[in-house]
Order: sequence, then structure tokens, then C-alpha cells
Amino acid sequence: MISEKMEQAFNEQINAEFYSEYLYLSMQSYFESLNLKGFVNWMTVQVQEEHAHAMGMFNYVHERGGKVELQAIDKPETKWNSPLEVFEHVLRHEELVTSKINALMDVAEEQKDRAALSFLDWYLKEQVEEEASVGGVLATLKLIGDDKKALLMLDKDLAARTFVAPVIG
Repeated sequence: MISEKMEQAFNEQINAEFYSEYLYLSMQSYFESLNLKGFVNWMTVQVQEEHAHAMGMFNYVHERGGKVELQAIDKPETKWNSPLEVFEHVLRHEELVTSKINALMDVAEEQKDRAALSFLDWYLKEQVEEEASVGGVLATLKLIGDDKKALLMLDKDLAARTFVAPVIG
């Protein structure tokens, strides 16, 4: 059985994961407006991943006998000045998510909830991968600068990213 405090912390994180999905959907729309289909694809995969992350926690809370209480999702940002600015935002956001996962793990440690700690270990490892992936795209965008041809080459590369449903937990 999940403790009330742990359930509340998971509910807050579920909201954060759905917000991430919503934010990346907004970024996907931004890239659609620029006709950068590879960037659109990258964000589409990101949307799918964030949805899977939220649902993994959603299912976990229920498996532990808890109740998920969905909360309002904040309106995400909708305007950026460049692909570089978008990916700078993505990195800051992923770093925030990492801090939230760490805080959730702190609650699990405080509650001596070893099952939650074991479950959350996957999310922590996923955040390391997320930050590295975003950091790679960001580094390339910085290298590209204002070179439109190089931007289109990166766009083509990003079109190859595919969603693989994660096995969470």
C-alpha cells in the first residue's frame, strides 16, 4: 500500500510529466510553423515518451492501491525565436524534471518506500539519457549558428528518431 504522502508526491509528478508532454506538443507546433519536419518528428517522439512516463507513474500508483487525482495542466510557452532557443528551453526543462524526480526519490527515502525507490530508479536513468540527448542536439545547434544548410542537414538527421515504448520499472 502506498502512503498518502507518497501518493500525493506521485500525483504532482504525474502532472509534471503531462505538462512536459504538453510543452513538447507546443514546441512541435512551433517547428511545424517553420516547416522543419525533422524537428517536428523529434518533438513528436518526445511527446510520446512523456506520455509514456506519465502513464507509467499513473499505473504504478494504482498498482500500489493509491488513487491518481489529475490536476490542471499549466499553459506551456508557445513562442520562441529560433530552434536553438527551443532546445535551450528543453534542456532547462529536462534539468527541472530531473530535480523533481530526485525530490520524489527523497520522499520515497523518507517514507522508507523501497518499492517506489526501485521503480523511480528507471526514471532517474531515463533523465540522464534525456539530458544527454538534448545536450547533443543543443551542441550541434550552437555549432551550426546561422548556417541554414547545416540546419536543414540536422533537420534531416532528426527525422530518423523513432519512438520505442519504454519498459518502465
